[in-house]
Amino acid sequence: MNSENFLLSEKIVSPSYVRQGSQARRGHEQLIRQLLEQGKCPEEGWSESTVELFLNELAVMDSNNFLGNCGVGEREGRVASGLVARRHYRLIHGIGRSGDIAAIQPKAAGSSLLNKLTNSVVLDILKLSGVRSVASCFVVPMATGMSLALCFLTLRHRRPKARYIIWPRIDQKSCFKSMITAGFEPVVVENVLDGDELRTDLEAVERKVEELGAENILCVHSTTSCFAPRVPDSLEELAAMCAKHNIPHVVNNAYGVQSSKCMHLIQQGARVGRIDAFVQSLDKNFMVPVGGAIIAGFDAAFIEEISKMYPGDSCWFASPSCCLVASTSVFVFSHERLHDLQEIYSILAEELKRLASAHGERLLHTPHNPISLAMSLDGLQATSDKAVTQLGSMLFTRQVSGARVIPLGKEQIINGYTFRGFMSHSESYPCPYLNAASAIGITREDVALCIKRLDKSLKALKKEGKAARSPSPLASQNL
Repeated sequence: MNSENFLLSEKIVSPSYVRQGSQARRGHEQLIRQLLEQGKCPEEGWSESTVELFLNELAVMDSNNFLGNCGVGEREGRVASGLVARRHYRLIHGIGRSGDIAAIQPKAAGSSLLNKLTNSVVLDILKLSGVRSVASCFVVPMATGMSLALCFLTLRHRRPKARYIIWPRIDQKSCFKSMITAGFEPVVVENVLDGDELRTDLEAVERKVEELGAENILCVHSTTSCFAPRVPDSLEELAAMCAKHNIPHVVNNAYGVQSSKCMHLIQQGARVGRIDAFVQSLDKNFMVPVGGAIIAGFDAAFIEEISKMYPGDSCWFASPSCCLVASTSVFVFSHERLHDLQEIYSILAEELKRLASAHGERLLHTPHNPISLAMSLDGLQATSDKAVTQLGSMLFTRQVSGARVIPLGKEQIINGYTFRGFMSHSESYPCPYLNAASAIGITREDVALCIKRLDKSLKALKKEGKAARSPSPLASQNL
């Protein structure tokens, strides 16, 4: 209520009570005012009531919620289900206009304001996370793969003759298919094995540039966050190489915002060379539902060019924006949270190392991967050919999600490209292994339960393996 309504309320309820309520309201409004003034992530998390008040007041600014509104067009924010309308806080129009997702929508002042604030808050978060020189970003209502494709399609207008994208191999389908979807030919560069780690083969990338010709290469498509034993690409060296040959550089930073190391690599890469855009997922970094990403870069004009490449407006854009504003307010992006994540990573590493030793395995040495860990499964492989994949099934049925079990020799064909040793980022990694990650939202309880259930599963499989190898008493009598 505004000040006039509070005064009128004093005629109905005791003025002292009304003033108390008015002061409480001003507390919420003060937080909202700070957000509007600064456009930065709150230093302290908002309560859900503040978030809901803010979103409801934004919704009132959209024409579909005007009292007495008479819509006679084809795009009037009509929603058949009240449940769907409430799910989106009645922010039905979304944002943008046909041909420009960044444009202000005249029918949706509230949604447009939410969009601008969301992008401003996200830019602040990227800077706080380590990429201090980032110039611009925007939230896009697509997951990481399609957002990467949007970047490649934008670069096509700058390099119309280019047909190749150089891609240091990472076995994740969506980032590979993003290049195919955009109409380009991926040039897969195999990684090199350094101890247990799979690292960028910089010499092979350089050879491909010379072989194909820089003018025929759309960009280098590198990766930061990845599953061990692969480690983040050598961004500084790749960025310098791209600057030397005048080749664009797009970074897949899918879940790297939560890692100070990944963000530092991007900042350093931009400092010493060239990074045109880097893309990160909303769900993997901000614990919101799947379906949104952040496209960011160091040249505001190029990021604006990407946003204008998005075809049309987005009716569903309000959903990722609402989720992101709510999550960043409740779960403030702070150095303390990142410190907790690093601490749990250390606990997970220590527990996996202890468990691996107890089962005759070892924790693979991958110090350059700040999120993911890998434990060898050589002994399990020796018990039977199917034991490794069976472990993955056992963990899933025991409600351990996210753990990846990687057998030897798996082959996968994606859009006509054959990947040998698929999921291991290498044609011939020397051992099968299990992945686990310390990602945002993980708790110490998650680690403890995972280790307990993994231990039971390994014991059960080894017991089965021994039983299969031992002749039965009846078979001995027959002998």
